[in-house]
Amino acid sequence: MTVTKEIRMLEELLSQDQFELQKTEDGLRLIYLMNDAVESFLLFINGRMTGNYREDYEGELGASLSRENNEYVLVVEQGDQVVTVFFQDLNLQVYLYDYGEIGHFWMEGYEYLRQMEYKIAILRDKLEYLGEAYCVEAERELAALADFPPLNSCYPAVSKAYRVERENPWNVTEQAIAVMKKYAGEAGDRSFLKWLHLYERFPVKWIGKHLGKILHQNRHQALFLGIWEKMQQAASGYPKREFDEQVTQTFCQLQKAANLRREQIEKTGKKVWIFREEPFLFAEDSIECGVYLLIWERKGRNTQTVIEKVEVEEIKSGSDKR
Repeated sequence: MTVTKEIRMLEELLSQDQFELQKTEDGLRLIYLMNDAVESFLLFINGRMTGNYREDYEGELGASLSRENNEYVLVVEQGDQVVTVFFQDLNLQVYLYDYGEIGHFWMEGYEYLRQMEYKIAILRDKLEYLGEAYCVEAERELAALADFPPLNSCYPAVSKAYRVERENPWNVTEQAIAVMKKYAGEAGDRSFLKWLHLYERFPVKWIGKHLGKILHQNRHQALFLGIWEKMQQAASGYPKREFDEQVTQTFCQLQKAANLRREQIEKTGKKVWIFREEPFLFAEDSIECGVYLLIWERKGRNTQTVIEKVEVEEIKSGSDKR
C-alpha cells in the first residue's frame, strides 16, 4: 500500500482519536485542522460509507486501513459501533484566511500579549500540520516563538484545562531565542536584548519568568508592536471569510457599533483596537459572531488593557466591560 502524504495525515488523525466525518457536495471528508487561520479537510475520492457513524462520539477509536481491489478500506470502531469507508484516494482541501483582526478573550490580564500568544500557536499548528507550503516566510519565523516560555507560559490564551501540557514548559529552543533577539534588535530594545543574551547562556526558569514579567512594561512596547505588525502583514495576504447574508449583516451592525464606541473612548485619549470573533465556514463550532474593543491603558510602568464586548443595542454604555 502506497503511503502518501494524505494517508499519513489520515493515520495521524486516527492516532489522536479524531474522526469527524462530513457529507458535502464533493462527497465524504474528514476535518483535519481547523483554526482561525485555516480550515482543512481530507476528502475521500469516490468514497462511500457503511455502518452507523456517531457524530457525538468522543471516546477512543479502533481503526485499521487496508487496500483491497484497487481501493482503500478504512474500518473505524466508535465504541460498539463500526463505520467502514471505502475510497480510491485522498485529497487535501485547504482554505486559508486572514486572522489579523480575529481575537478571543478567554483569559483576563494583559490580553494583548495573550492574543499574540494565541496567533503564534495557530501559526505553529498550521506549519506543523500542513507544512511550509501553506505558510509565508514571516509566519514560519513567527511560529518559532511558540517555544518561547516568557510568552507562552506567562500569557497563555486559554485556561489550563484546554492547554496541551508540555513535558518541560520552561524549555526554550535556540531558534525561539534567535528570532526574539532579531525582533528585539529591530525594535532597538537593548534592555530586553541584554536579558535574552543571559537567557541564551542560562536557559533557566527564573530568567524566563523575569523576561515574561518585564514584557508588559511600557518600555518594551516597541518590541510587542514590531512583532504584532509582522503578524498583521503576514495575515493580510489571505482572504477574509465570506459569510451568508444574515451573518454578514450581524457583523456590519456590530462593526458600526464598535466604531461609534471607539470614537467615544478615543476622545478620552486612549487607544482602541477592534477584534472580531467569527465562526468557521465549513464546520459547526461554539463561536458566534462577536466584536470586541481592546482599550489600551498605562498604569505606572505597565501597559494594560480593558476589554469590552460590543452590543448593538448598548452602544453608549459599552456593555460586558471587564
